[in-house]
Amino acid sequence: MAALTVVAVGACGGPRAADSTSTASATPGGPPTSPTSGPPQRPAPAPARPGAAGIGVPTTPAATLAPRTTGTIATNLTSPWDLIFLPGGRALLSERDTALIKLITPGGDVRTVGKVAGVAHGGEGGLLGLALSPTYAQDHLLYAAITTRTDNRVVRMTFDGTRLGTPQVVFAGIPRGAAHHNGGRIRFGPDGYLYVPTGDGEVPARAQNKRSLGGKILRLTPDGEPAPGNPFRSAIWTYGHRNIEGLVWDPDGRLWAAEFGNHTADELNLISKAINYGWPRFEGRGGIRQGLMDPVAQWPVEENSPSGITYANGAIWMAGLRGERLWRIPVNEGRVTGPPEAYLIGEYGRLRTVARAPDGSLWLVTSNTDGRGTPNHGDDRILRLTLPR
Repeated sequence: MAALTVVAVGACGGPRAADSTSTASATPGGPPTSPTSGPPQRPAPAPARPGAAGIGVPTTPAATLAPRTTGTIATNLTSPWDLIFLPGGRALLSERDTALIKLITPGGDVRTVGKVAGVAHGGEGGLLGLALSPTYAQDHLLYAAITTRTDNRVVRMTFDGTRLGTPQVVFAGIPRGAAHHNGGRIRFGPDGYLYVPTGDGEVPARAQNKRSLGGKILRLTPDGEPAPGNPFRSAIWTYGHRNIEGLVWDPDGRLWAAEFGNHTADELNLISKAINYGWPRFEGRGGIRQGLMDPVAQWPVEENSPSGITYANGAIWMAGLRGERLWRIPVNEGRVTGPPEAYLIGEYGRLRTVARAPDGSLWLVTSNTDGRGTPNHGDDRILRLTLPR
């Protein structure tokens, strides 16, 4: 498996860096960053550091690959966290702190369809990921990852296109952090099973303990049972994770995950059954010498703090919180095939997630009202990005 190193520094979407330059940098072992001048009232994030970890020759991302911001779909959202598309092109958005789910049309109409009962917001916890049942056309079931007063859990409810039903518990008992590391970006895979990334709940040792649900990716049936074929006779699929907030499958069925680092390295990992991804025994590259899986790409934390990811046009697209940028990581056959490229640096502040719309555009969700950002007028918002053909 190829490994790629990128330089940055920022964990769990921490405080915004205070200084920046517009110089882009890249080498075959590191990420280019695109020059940009964000709004003057918003402090610029940290740039890639020339000369560190193999980053050196100044360059600019290829203009032919750059996304183009073509509009604002929605504004004045509160702590938006996840975004998924319904059949027909409308989207559902979760708001972490309010526990509201909102229905959003491509034309920008926004309507609250319900509040999820039982959510207890605190720190990074609240209403988190959303996922549609693989048989949504028949059962109209919507799944949600939530933080309660005692744990993190998965619930499901009906959504008839207009309003939410009463949530029912599918899976409970996932450790919650007092303030951080709740995971929560749930997704159904091509195999029809529900993948649930969990954080270590601020107790790193949980990630290596296969008796704990913390610091794992879980794989469940739609009814919340351990899925057939799981490697440890439990719900656990992989372990050794710190805090995953991004999951996506590429067209060949490979699962990719974005993971927050601590002080050293944020990660993009290629996920395989039963593998130990190293935390807290190792952070970033180098763990392979101890029998641990290395990331396929990594960033010093202040240039990234990756949350939601998607796949489009031969690349993983990754939203960065502390880094305030959108990363494009070219991939093919399970390998990173070139240096990551950064776009929109500092232009819209913290970026929470990115999703590919049915029309091929990207919907990019900001995260400036989450308690760590500096909201501008109209934040938070959803932007539409058009990709080059």
